[in-house]
Amino acid sequence: MRGLLLVLGLMAVPAMTLAMFWLAEIHPGYFSNQTYLGGVLLLEIVIAAVWHYEKAFFTVLMLSFLWAGFVIPLAAAANSLRWVFLCVGALVGLVKWTESRRRQPFGPIHLVSSLCVLSAAVSSMVSPRLTVSLLKGTSLFLVFLYGSCGARLAVAGREANFFRGLVTACEITSYLTAVLYLIFHFEFFGNPNSLGAVMGVVIVPALLWGVLVAGGRSVRQRRMIALCLAAYLLFSSVSRAGILASAVAVTLMCFALHRGRLLMKGAFALVLLMTTLAVLQPGQFDSFVSSFTEDVVYKGRPELGLLGSRKSPWQDTVRVIGESPWFGSGFGTDVTAGHSPAASAVRTVEGSGIEHGNSYLAIVQYVGLLGIIPFVVLILLVLRLIRRVCSWMWRTHSPYHYAIPLAFICLAGLIHAFFEDWLFALGYYLSVFFWTSVFILADVRPQESVALSNAWSAQVDAGRIPLSASQ
Repeated sequence: MRGLLLVLGLMAVPAMTLAMFWLAEIHPGYFSNQTYLGGVLLLEIVIAAVWHYEKAFFTVLMLSFLWAGFVIPLAAAANSLRWVFLCVGALVGLVKWTESRRRQPFGPIHLVSSLCVLSAAVSSMVSPRLTVSLLKGTSLFLVFLYGSCGARLAVAGREANFFRGLVTACEITSYLTAVLYLIFHFEFFGNPNSLGAVMGVVIVPALLWGVLVAGGRSVRQRRMIALCLAAYLLFSSVSRAGILASAVAVTLMCFALHRGRLLMKGAFALVLLMTTLAVLQPGQFDSFVSSFTEDVVYKGRPELGLLGSRKSPWQDTVRVIGESPWFGSGFGTDVTAGHSPAASAVRTVEGSGIEHGNSYLAIVQYVGLLGIIPFVVLILLVLRLIRRVCSWMWRTHSPYHYAIPLAFICLAGLIHAFFEDWLFALGYYLSVFFWTSVFILADVRPQESVALSNAWSAQVDAGRIPLSASQ
């Protein structure tokens, strides 16, 4: 059957070529129209990504969401294209999952995620912006469907390649961002909070794990440099949420692995650096301390207190929850004074929503106290997965498990979401990456009882990391 499909695919190439020449002959205007040419290019990319679904589609999907979120050329076009890729990825992933021999059964987290989609759909019925709310609920369904099927296929049977690619992508992101930000001053993330979110939630935890499992000295040094650059970019973003999320994730990772000495070395290096700066350039050190206190701790408004920048949006959100506590304002929509009803089907218009300052308050406002129940259970299941990974690390003292980077990315994400409302903003690239990581983590999580294998020392190198002790 596979051979027949290959033959048909090869025969389709000259047939399509002849059809294109014939179409160009009778309708030459089609090939000078940018819209038509863009549609043909998009179709080719989709077909190529689907053809290599397990190997390429995850990367293509994430790049499409990143493209839409960056301040780069053609970002407006990517706002629509990302939903095309997500829809295709979810539907094709479902078909391929049903045919795959490596598929794993659905678990509690998949059942609860479907209940979250149902809750979002019910809350949409009470929204004054029914169409927008239903569209946002559909995006939640597509992300969860892709995570439950397509993203799992990207990892099943090719764990080494997937996680090697994940660490490599984090390295490239760290180096590229450092060059563009520090040398060319091109801030393609746009908002500094987005830079802090990406570096603190994804790049720093993943690169720290990459350093711990690196098999060669050159690889370890390269990843260590990338980690230092990511940490510097994180601090330079002045994102308290990103810094806190990264600090907790890194500390807990070292603590679970019994690597307290590594934490002490990092703290000693930081103190030594600060002391040297204070001795050699006392004026600059005083300026640094003052800047850190004002910009990072108090966000430029010390009179408001430590969480002054968050109190106002939190209070506004709580007030809206009090007005419609049971069924909410509708998933993904806000009901506030002065709210503009205009919104795009593919992108929320600037100013059409409010700042909640907390993803958990935001979802309570969206679905109400009745609809929040499956979302609470979903978060608890994610915390349970993280606890299982930490317990395994504490017993084995080993960093050699594929679940570790995903667990601490999820932990950092949950902490960061307490100060930013992106967790259920499904158009945001970090939200899509977070939820796909959750579903992958549910598959690669350690078993309840796993003994450390001595074969690990022989198997671990720059590219091979065993999924479990039996491999």
